Amino acid sequence: MTTPQNQIESSALERGSAIDLRGSAWQVFRIMAEFVEGYQFLSKFDRQITVMGSARTFPNSPYYQDAVRMGALLAKEKFNVITGGGPGIMEAANKGAFEAGGMSIGINIQLPHEQRINAYVRESRACYYFLTRKVLLTTPSQAFVFFPGGFGSLDELFEVLDNIRSGHLTRVPLVLVGKSYWDPLLYFLRSNVFARVHAVTEEDLSSIHVVDSADEAIEIVKKSKPIEEVCSMDSSKFCSDEAINWRVFRIMAELVEGFEFLRDVDGAVTVLGTARVKLDSKYYSDAYEIGRALADKKIGVITGGGEGIAEASNKGAYEAGGQSYGMDMWVDKREHINPYITKSKSYYFPFTRKLMLTTPSRGFILFPGGYGTLNLCFELLTLIQTGKIKKIPIILYGKEFWEPLLLFIKENQFEKEHCIADRDMNLYQLADSPEEALRMLGV
Repeated sequence: MTTPQNQIESSALERGSAIDLRGSAWQVFRIMAEFVEGYQFLSKFDRQITVMGSARTFPNSPYYQDAVRMGALLAKEKFNVITGGGPGIMEAANKGAFEAGGMSIGINIQLPHEQRINAYVRESRACYYFLTRKVLLTTPSQAFVFFPGGFGSLDELFEVLDNIRSGHLTRVPLVLVGKSYWDPLLYFLRSNVFARVHAVTEEDLSSIHVVDSADEAIEIVKKSKPIEEVCSMDSSKFCSDEAINWRVFRIMAELVEGFEFLRDVDGAVTVLGTARVKLDSKYYSDAYEIGRALADKKIGVITGGGEGIAEASNKGAYEAGGQSYGMDMWVDKREHINPYITKSKSYYFPFTRKLMLTTPSRGFILFPGGYGTLNLCFELLTLIQTGKIKKIPIILYGKEFWEPLLLFIKENQFEKEHCIADRDMNLYQLADSPEEALRMLGV
């Protein structure tokens, strides 16, 4: 008989993002093998620059041609070029580096629909798991160059920004090529994420540089400094040198402990958003009401375990006698768990925490938030878009906050650059009241 929990685990296994430890513990070892082989692979290279962008960009596009030039300029400056190894912008950057005689590296993903490594990659690794691929793409680079892209590119952009903000990556430049494309996104970050909900700071925004050409981008990249990688016992920094074995075992332990923690979590709803929301704000009171309503319906609530939106929804569930779960990060060797949690787990590595946050959920309610919330939002959209997980409700809560971002998706990603398809804009819903959000969840 198929239980709801088995369905969750089956779906997660299909995307290569979760492990059923009751019968598929070998999956943990497969993830660890990808980490070990990936780190060993990357340890051969230095002076790495990662170039990202849409897989749907055609060779006649000015952005494709500029990405070819970007790859060539990087090769000329003796940088090693890393991409996702696929078509579009990835192919263009690899092509430029390859034809200029430089090192052209691809870290590809195995998708339900075939995606071959492009013809301009000299060295490559193929990953089954989005988890390992994203870590390998974002760990070693001393700068990142983003051309226009879809949900996957925004997932990678906010992953890097969030890891820099949290101190898990060294502060490096992120260069966004194409002002007309990226400026509306920067407007959203400045006006709503920074000014309205204070979920990021001016320093958090300072790593982003918006330019109009590869020639401008290379001038910023040339000023970047090589990453000094020392694999100490401190998990606050990622690294990829040959002395990585201790870190791999720690990741493995966190995966095993994380899935043990999730054994009894069945069909919960994940609620995420900024920790900086005020107690008297509408967002706090609405998150509280959602947590309480879910508990009344015998549905558990999962959060990041901290303050703000997490605290509000945990408090609602807790005070209604429901299951209230928290998954936080160790910061300065301390846990940061709010007092309204019935069961919690803390993580050293952000990618294992994010995996656990997504695995048992029947739906997501995303309140206004910063880089972490945006990263999880676009990771979920990417996983559904690529067929790695089945479609589940993704509810963006707070129309006033989210509408500028949705306008960017519609006008720039879909209409102007065709980075996403029409059906992709149906992967999320917009809610402005607890009743509306619960109706969208189907509860």
